[in-house]
Amino acid sequence: MMQSKYKPIFEVFFLSITAFLLHKTIIFLAGNHLKEAAFHYSLLTLYLFFLICSSVIVFILIKVMKKNIDIVGQTFLLLTSIKMVVAYILLHPILQESNKLVASEKINFYSVFALFLIIETIVTIRILNKK
Repeated sequence: MMQSKYKPIFEVFFLSITAFLLHKTIIFLAGNHLKEAAFHYSLLTLYLFFLICSSVIVFILIKVMKKNIDIVGQTFLLLTSIKMVVAYILLHPILQESNKLVASEKINFYSVFALFLIIETIVTIRILNKK
């Protein structure tokens, strides 16, 4: 029972690892691994940050579901909004830079953000469908 209750967290972890390896492979094959070394935040740092955020969000949603499934959607929106604010604070130094790598770094940041938002949304939908 314990394993199935926290299965969504394991799904987030597995999807994150898979996406990270795929993203890192694409960057390497495209020859952009040298550009990545100059980024403000490494790809690993971004994935770890968003993995931790997503895991915390899913964990809280699981706890909220046990108490009152009717507010899971609202809780998801609140937690995602908080994560967006924190992500913007992290992104702010990148937005202030004016070198040529900024565009690549922004694309990486936004793609990782969007990926984790999709993962969280799918997991939340699955949690809500268990009702």
